[in-house]
Amino acid sequence: MPLPPKDKKKSVEGIVVTAQQSRFHVDAVDAPAMKEIDIKDLNLSVGGRDLLSHANLTLRENKHYVLVGRNGTGKSTLIRALAEGRIPGVPWSLHMLLLGPIGFVSGSTLDENLAALRFEDSTVLEHVMRSDARRERALAEAKYLSEALENTKDPLAVIGAIRNLKHERLTRAYNEMTKIAARRSGARGAKARKDLIAAEERVVASVALLQQPRSEIDATTIQKETREAVDTLADIQASLDAMESASAEVHACTVLYGLGFSPEAILRPYTTLSGGWRTRCSLASALFQKVDILLLDECTNFLDLPAIVWLQGFVQSLTETTVVVIGPETPSQKSTHDRDFADAVADELIVLREYKLEYFKGNLSLYEAERHAKTKYLTRMQAALDKKTKHIESSIASALSAAKRTGDDKKLKQVASRRKKIEERSGLEVGLKGGRFKLNRDLAGYHLANRAEIDIPTVDPLVKISVPSEPPDLRFPGALVALEKVSFWYPGAKTMTIVDVNLVIHPGERVGIAGLNGSGKSTLVGLATGELKANKGNVTHHTRARVQCFSQHSVEALEEKSKADGELTALKELMTVSAGELSEQEARALLSGLGLPGKMASDVPVAALSSGQKVRLALAKLIYSTPHLLVLDEVTTHLDADTVLALIETLKAYQGALLVITHDRCVVEGESPNEATEESDEEEEEEVRGQWQAKPGIVYRLIKGQLKALDGGMRKYESIALKARNKVGVLR
Repeated sequence: MPLPPKDKKKSVEGIVVTAQQSRFHVDAVDAPAMKEIDIKDLNLSVGGRDLLSHANLTLRENKHYVLVGRNGTGKSTLIRALAEGRIPGVPWSLHMLLLGPIGFVSGSTLDENLAALRFEDSTVLEHVMRSDARRERALAEAKYLSEALENTKDPLAVIGAIRNLKHERLTRAYNEMTKIAARRSGARGAKARKDLIAAEERVVASVALLQQPRSEIDATTIQKETREAVDTLADIQASLDAMESASAEVHACTVLYGLGFSPEAILRPYTTLSGGWRTRCSLASALFQKVDILLLDECTNFLDLPAIVWLQGFVQSLTETTVVVIGPETPSQKSTHDRDFADAVADELIVLREYKLEYFKGNLSLYEAERHAKTKYLTRMQAALDKKTKHIESSIASALSAAKRTGDDKKLKQVASRRKKIEERSGLEVGLKGGRFKLNRDLAGYHLANRAEIDIPTVDPLVKISVPSEPPDLRFPGALVALEKVSFWYPGAKTMTIVDVNLVIHPGERVGIAGLNGSGKSTLVGLATGELKANKGNVTHHTRARVQCFSQHSVEALEEKSKADGELTALKELMTVSAGELSEQEARALLSGLGLPGKMASDVPVAALSSGQKVRLALAKLIYSTPHLLVLDEVTTHLDADTVLALIETLKAYQGALLVITHDRCVVEGESPNEATEESDEEEEEEVRGQWQAKPGIVYRLIKGQLKALDGGMRKYESIALKARNKVGVLR
């Protein structure tokens, strides 16, 4: 067996992870109770692009962390690499679970067969209960052994059952030890490979027992292995009791009710749920399981205000679980309640910026306040130092001029003294404890200067997005989409999803639709775009109009494509979709304008892109040929606040019509599609005067299948939602 490489790294789907390793690091075999993570000198890159460089990753047991940073900085990639066991030095005994935009990700403890076991006709409650792979495996093993022990017709059934069960366990242990042996070197690596050889021998012996003819099994063996089966069944039952398996259904119901499901809704088929409610169901599945480290990526997406409040309390109650939540991006606020949630659940903050991980004991609001105060303080200190240095340099120039003119040696000594003073006193004037700076205490070691430089915190540059703004001429006037008394219901449904809806969208108009999850917003989009056929009423489209829709499943579709083609890049996908309409240069320009420049577009696999970057690629696929009507269904879900603002700015100049579907997270932002295009200060109004302006827009509320115009826009809907907050979020 070849020795593993000395540099500990993992490379999957273009993701390369390296970290400092030594003989003192521990894995599951060495410290099975280890529940903390302490990784030094962590480097993370995707497609040759660095995301982390010489960073330190520290997660203390039972602490709650909030990880913040801009889209594309590597937040999702970091916690995904952590969940998949790609980071060297992480204890193998840790049971970690990641709930991300693409579903569940777990390490070696997840049984892939059970994870893939999903029944199309399962109810919401069954879907959540089956998500716990450990419990499902234990139940399956208990049922398997119980049936074998109760089989009176075949006395050898229990022998086959216990041998099959032992073989499966040995195989899983062998696979685990294979990974450990590949990660170790030196004396520990030699021991791991020795243990691996022993495990392989046990697997071979187990295969021989499985192939043993029934006629060769004697009575002593039957008695011995039957007793072993009974003892194994007792151990499984004990583990199920430790998992509180008997109360699993009650626990699952509690989680589902907290996230807004009604008692009737949890008994409905999972396949009948809308995209937002499926997200809630996935979140319930993650919260249902008992793990050591729970990683939640964008966990508040598609959640109503009551559900966020409940989730906040539930996460705070997880006192025996380490939780890492990807929170709202800094420094801008994505929404008030997203910020409140992150502030409430955070014991500590992890900030990913400039390829490093910064740690702060406190929440995001406190971090930003202290960072702002520190920036202001250090800026003033630097300004005062610059003023003092400028004065000293001026006196040096005067003294040097006088010395040359008079030949006074004392003046030259003054010049040398003042130059030395500049060198010695330039830098931080305050020590570690807030007192006066002291060289041997506050700047230990060898340095080229006597004082530390004043390090003013940098500000992230503004996000810029550019898209094609002018659709082709329609040649003759008319509405782009018109719905006249349209009604729609799904087969087998007792009630109509859409009831007598009238909606007309003309070129250049801005239309927003708000409503609760499950109210039928995505169904209405399907009717407007022609994906669904109305049961009653008429839907007409302009014969020359080009309609494109960004739906809730656009990112999921990209993820499925990337799984089928591991080498799929953003540039390759856009060139394929455009089918020759775009040259490579034009495709690169479009992707760059959306925030996917250079090698990120051509070299980084789609699977390695963040959720926000996948949103940008999905938008590029829609707008490469400018549509007359662009439908955006929950487009801001995976985008950070700065990118959302940049998208709003660029859509101001978009001359096509916009249909924006929002849920109540956008309600809390207090912005409607029309309001977003109208906001500008006086200077901007002067600049855009005479340019194309969007037509006045309107916001509708979808309630009980009907559209109702809101005169006050999204602010009106916000007030309605707050008044009805005790009833909001229940799936009827």
